[in-house]
Formats: sequence, C-alpha cells, structure tokens
Amino acid sequence: MKPPSISRKRVQTLLRTARQRRILVVGDVMLDQFIWGNVSRISPEAPVPVLDFLRESYMPGGAANVARNLSSLGMAARLFGTVGMDASANELKRLLHEQAVDCSGLVATGSRPTSVKTRVVAHQQQVVRIDRETRDGLDGTNTRRLLRRIRSQLRDTDAIIVGDYGKGVVTQALLDGLRALCQARGVWLSLDPKPVHALDLSRLSLITPNRKETFELAALPDETLQENPLEDRNLMLAVGRLLNQLQPALLLVTLGELGMLLCRRKARPLHIPTIAQEIFDVSGAGDTVISAFTAAISAGASPLEAALISNHAAGIVVGKVGTATVTPEELAQSFE
Repeated sequence: MKPPSISRKRVQTLLRTARQRRILVVGDVMLDQFIWGNVSRISPEAPVPVLDFLRESYMPGGAANVARNLSSLGMAARLFGTVGMDASANELKRLLHEQAVDCSGLVATGSRPTSVKTRVVAHQQQVVRIDRETRDGLDGTNTRRLLRRIRSQLRDTDAIIVGDYGKGVVTQALLDGLRALCQARGVWLSLDPKPVHALDLSRLSLITPNRKETFELAALPDETLQENPLEDRNLMLAVGRLLNQLQPALLLVTLGELGMLLCRRKARPLHIPTIAQEIFDVSGAGDTVISAFTAAISAGASPLEAALISNHAAGIVVGKVGTATVTPEELAQSFE
C-alpha cells in the first residue's frame, strides 16, 4: 500500500494560511538551561565524569517551547501560565520577547518559583538533568486569574494548546474552564497529557500522548512492542479504550522511531512512519508535534495532512541538538 503523502505546494499553502491564525498556549512554562562541556577523565573523588565547562545557554521550555515552535512557524502565539518573582522569570521573558512570543498572559506569583531544568551536555549527549521546581497544584486564585486573561483573548483565537508537564498549573479547574470556553466559542482545544496526575481529559479536540502515556491513561500494562504498531494488540486495545472513554475528536499517539498513530472513533488507526534520518536529541519533540499539528488544523488541513506535517516537523527537530524548532522553509523543504 502506498504510504500517505502531501505535496510540498499544499504544505506551503497551509503554512502561509497558518500565519494568519492565532493560537493561545496554556500550561507549565519552564526555563531550559544547558551547560555544555567536554568529558575526558573520571573524578578521583567518585566514579563520575568530570565536565570541562565550555559555555551555557538558555531556551524556553515546556509550554513556552510550544509557543516558541508556533512563533518559529511564523504564527502569532500568546503564552499563559505562571512564573515566579525571580531572575529565571526575567530570563524566560527576555528569551520569549526575542522569539516574538507574547508573554503578557504570564501570571507572576511569589508562591511558586519559575521551573528550571538544567541539562549537562557533553559531546552532544546529556550527562545529567537537574530540576528546580514545585509540583503543587495551582491555587484557585491564580487559576481564576489565568482563565480571566484567556477569556479576554478568545474573540480572535483559532485554537488553544494545553501543555501539561505535571508541574501543577494544569489543574482540573483550569481544564474544565478552558473546555467550557472553547466549546462555547467553537475554538479547537489540543492537549499534551501528563498522566502523573488524574484529570478528566474527555471531549477535547486533540490529545497527543506518547506510547508510555497512552498505556498509563488507559490503565493497561505495556507488555509487547511490535515493529508494526497496527499489529500491536496491546497498543490497539489502549487506543480503543481512550477513544471510547475520552471521546476526543482526534488521538495522535507519538511512537518515537516508529512514527505516530492517527486515531479516530469508528475508523482504523493510521500509522505514519517517522522521517527522521538521524536522532541527536528528542527534547521538545512532543512540543513540536502538537504545535505543528494544531497550526495545520487551524489553517484548514485535514487530520491526515496535519499528522503528516507534524511528523515531518518532529523528524527535523530530533536531528538537532537541544530544544529545537523548525522553520516554514525547513518544513516545506522536507516534502521534496
């Protein structure tokens, strides 16, 4: 059977249309710090590598990276979440301004520090990651502040992406409020789930779990792994359970080197193989998938076209080191 495809011309048309759309991003925002260096010896103090420091860099992470991905595609993106009253928040906002992301929707609070993930990288490989954050659920006052800011921006909004990274901003109260707002106004609602906390994820437009998250959401063990996902009975069972229980308009399961599954109720799942030629870093690949898919859908793409575009976008970013993004030119070129 011939694999599904989309022409480069169609991709370019959709990307041009997407630039006229407006997407809000809501969720756990983070600051990604990278410490770069070389390792050539083992410490005499303990059996650990010694990193000779070269440089450090910062990138927006979490939901902020989703917004950054949208901006890289030429879209108007506005970010909503919480940050602390600290230097990390200032650095994150500076980076977002540089990358044309509107961060006026961020709520500053003294009760929660800005989430910071520090990755130590040697020879293009992560050595260790250090997390500085709180995972406590967002209180009612700040949840209502976020919802008020989002409500005020919905008039000319085409879609909302919720980035849940288990840091506490995406509570049931926030999700319920977003779902009600989107359903009342016909706004597309995408969510990248984190099953670490139980939320009612029913009746969303798009859910994008990876394989592990799919089984966790379905409360099923992941006991087998088939090279052809369509022949993986356990995976098909988990997908069927999520479609029946949560009833999303679309379920997109990301499978790493095996590509992704586009799933809809009353239709056979469609397997889309990966296009990645070389994988350096998978950090942020899920952010690229949900941003590219939602951007394409907002521009009028079919679910299959949006899945193909997001699959190509993910294949590009995993070939880069660090939390990367893709440009419209790179994305169109990949459809040669």
